[in-house]
Amino acid sequence: MRDTTNAIHEGYEKDSQGTMAVPIYMSTAYAFRDSEHAANLFALKELGNIYTRLMNPTSAVFEKRFAKLEGGVAAIATASGMSAIFSSIINLAGAGDNIIVASQVYGGTATLTTHTLKRFGIETKNFDVTNPSSLESLIDDDTKVIVFETLANPDLSIADFETITRIADKHNVITLVDNTVATPFLCKPIELGCDVVVHSTSKYISGNGTALGGIIIDSEKSGTKIKGNKRYSHFNEPDMSYHGLTYADLPFPPFILRILLSLLRDIGATPSPFNSFLHIQGLETLALRIEKHSNSALTVAKFLEKHSKVKLVNYPGLDSNKEKIRANKYLKDGKASGLLSFDVEDETLARKIVDNTKLFSVVVNIGDSKSLITHPASTTHQQMNADELKACGITSGLVRLSIGLECPNDLIEDLTAALA
Repeated sequence: MRDTTNAIHEGYEKDSQGTMAVPIYMSTAYAFRDSEHAANLFALKELGNIYTRLMNPTSAVFEKRFAKLEGGVAAIATASGMSAIFSSIINLAGAGDNIIVASQVYGGTATLTTHTLKRFGIETKNFDVTNPSSLESLIDDDTKVIVFETLANPDLSIADFETITRIADKHNVITLVDNTVATPFLCKPIELGCDVVVHSTSKYISGNGTALGGIIIDSEKSGTKIKGNKRYSHFNEPDMSYHGLTYADLPFPPFILRILLSLLRDIGATPSPFNSFLHIQGLETLALRIEKHSNSALTVAKFLEKHSKVKLVNYPGLDSNKEKIRANKYLKDGKASGLLSFDVEDETLARKIVDNTKLFSVVVNIGDSKSLITHPASTTHQQMNADELKACGITSGLVRLSIGLECPNDLIEDLTAALA
């Protein structure tokens, strides 16, 4: 079936009541038939629900549906996008290891990888996602993962998938790509050679800013890359915290299985079943919404490109944009979502624009049905120093827009007044 159909039907068979909507299973725990059934579940001799920190029937539908859309073999929903990124990285790396992260990433990802993971003894190295010529020289025996975004937030750089995956495969290193901005309806990183995909489902998947969540999607390729690979010895040696289980030897995707049995068990960054239900509703209309977001963003970007006070517009859908060739190569029909940014003379003017819009809400979320505006240098990326901001493509005069589902002409009128 096609993606638009899978987004509505995959992973759910109507229950005995004939319920059309996926039920919300708001239960902490689940009753076992007897003690043998309980023991078998814990020993992985049978599969089934144990505790919502590990699994939940509502979340399971969301996971199956998302895995299908991304072309993966399995998925795990998490409490937030950041918990998806954190869980994926520490599933691979530990004290003494290093990870390689694109300079052009969301501010929260930059803080996590540059500062927080340092306390775990994990070193971070950076590379340019659009020109990864330095990437191979950064890889050593302790490198565990290469992290980047499909469409970087907020400068909209597009990853050079072909070069990054070729180098990663040559050295047998896992690639982890954040596909939040593009969504599976504009880009499928697994088909482009990536190993693991993450999303903040709080953004375009939710679609209206009501539900926090994240998701991790595993590929068949990651299991092949992990098995027997000395970089990932903890997948290939017995895990004494689970009675000597060896993840790579089991007939399940090892990357996702270890997150389920080890990280969700121990850290518990699990989504609410109600949030999973809301994300399921969002998936059903995502194909329509991302088309509208993209078309309206292109209309607004064309307006901004011609405005005398705008120095530069970052939107890959523009013919003049430096990312246009990669947009046509890696994004469906060259569409680039509803996220865009533009540069004006200085911070004073940028903040004036942010403060003077009427339809745009000053919000640091993206992917909402309502249009949003923010000043990244003082909000989402304010923890970065000047060099880090420059590497990330953020100036003091940069304004980020998340174009919603309003009439684009109304948004242009609002921006015209704010730029006056």
